[in-house]
Amino acid sequence: MTAPEVWTLASSALVLIMTPGLALFYGGLVRVRSVVNMMLFSVSAMGVVGVLWILFGYSMNYFAEGESGFAGSPFKDFGLMNTPPADFIGVGFGAVFAMITTALISGAIADRVGLGSWVLFSGVWATLVYFPVAAWVWGGGWIMNLGATLGTPDVIDLAGGTVIHINAGAAALALAIVAGKRLGFAPGSHKPHSVPLVTIGAALLWFGWIGFNSGLAATPADAGLILVNTLGAPAAGIVGWILVDVLRGKKPGVIGAASGAVAGLVAITPSALNLSPLWALLLGLIAGIACAFAIDWKYRLGYDDSLDVVGLHLVAGVIGSLYLGFFAFDDGLFTGGDAGLLLVQAISVLAVAVYSFVVSLVIAIGVKAVTGLRVPQTVEEGGIDAAAHGEEAYAIDPTTEPVPMR
Repeated sequence: MTAPEVWTLASSALVLIMTPGLALFYGGLVRVRSVVNMMLFSVSAMGVVGVLWILFGYSMNYFAEGESGFAGSPFKDFGLMNTPPADFIGVGFGAVFAMITTALISGAIADRVGLGSWVLFSGVWATLVYFPVAAWVWGGGWIMNLGATLGTPDVIDLAGGTVIHINAGAAALALAIVAGKRLGFAPGSHKPHSVPLVTIGAALLWFGWIGFNSGLAATPADAGLILVNTLGAPAAGIVGWILVDVLRGKKPGVIGAASGAVAGLVAITPSALNLSPLWALLLGLIAGIACAFAIDWKYRLGYDDSLDVVGLHLVAGVIGSLYLGFFAFDDGLFTGGDAGLLLVQAISVLAVAVYSFVVSLVIAIGVKAVTGLRVPQTVEEGGIDAAAHGEEAYAIDPTTEPVPMR
């Protein structure tokens, strides 16, 4: 194997661990009685999407020579029967991206949706939304060719500002609207139960994000730039989020710091190869500040995005994608270019956001008609874990006598 192939293989493992990391991150943010349910959403997404990717998702993910339309044909390479083994590293790298993207959506529906409803939604969503959008942006589709069509620079989306974060964030908004609000939904009513779990999950996400952004780096110089930017932007995001909390009279905490890091990571995802480190720091700072304010929108607008998928991933994804139009090497408005790059970035952002929201809304309504979507009120009040899964995050034996202090 060549060195780039070895690195892509290693990066696949880094990205794979991000989804269990997300399970820990989300699990720590919910109440103790729904931790198993929340974590199982991420783990089940790995199972459902992994199977679909091998069956037909990879085939839909790209357009073969002479092929056009909505997405790649699911039948041209069904079950990878026509894919040479030499391409399997790339197949696996794409699979782990599909898994984490789908799992991200689940944070919007914590504490109130059953596993069966989520599994049905995730499988249909991956088929009708993720696989086609990935083909549009990375697989030879219309967004990938938008620059040539309009006579502008090509759309830049290194690792998924549109495909991953805007796509998942718009879907999360649609699903949260259809699912409705949690019982007792109000500011401060659903506090995270475990700061350590959130911290561990955030650490695994940042760890895996290095492979997420640099898995296809062509040269050591490219990999180095991506690495520095993937460290710098989330670092600045932490500073931005804590700064907002302090200025608003809030006490700074680990949850805010971890959220700031995620905001910076999301924002740098499309642009890690196309910004100087100084501009990456500014991007992370902007994303951390903006997302710290954005997570409050759900209370003002009345939608219950439980774990702030919209406020983090959609908002920071839009910021990171549009930011390239101003500061990308050579083609940004302030770096020697004109408005061409900003135009195609804006078109791609709007198209993916609208498509994902509309189709996700239809899928969610359909799932609700079939399964009811939400668990019964008594289950939500008593705890989903015990009623639906027969497991508890923390099994404490009530018969155990406390050890006396000496």
